Amino acid sequence: MGVFGPAMLSLATSQIAVDRARKADAREFAGFELTEAVAVTTVLKQLGNTPPPLDAKAQATLDKIRSAAPGAAFDRAYIDAQYENHVFLRDLATAYLASAANTSDMMEMHGRHLATLALATFKEHTMITQRIAHELRV
Repeated sequence: MGVFGPAMLSLATSQIAVDRARKADAREFAGFELTEAVAVTTVLKQLGNTPPPLDAKAQATLDKIRSAAPGAAFDRAYIDAQYENHVFLRDLATAYLASAANTSDMMEMHGRHLATLALATFKEHTMITQRIAHELRV
């Protein structure tokens, strides 16, 4: 469940970024991230989960991206937010998978399978956003 809020933030910010990002890498990432966020939130909803409201930090991030000046300032705000979000998700999935679990419970097994698959993407997106952030600052 800790994934749902960050996934909703990625969905909201990436919907904005696919239109507003200027740098090709940032715009391309926004498209990939939007597709991922739609998939993740759809799966979580189909599993019977209700999307949580954005917490204060997520709402502040969304507001910052909405109000960012066009161009490099917007791209940096979006990519920085995605980096932070993916570091959180990577660490969350890593901790979850490292914790002891009742592997005979089918829902727990499904959760661990999803976390295992998602962890690879979280790691990849952390590295990609870190690279793009560096490029935006040079």
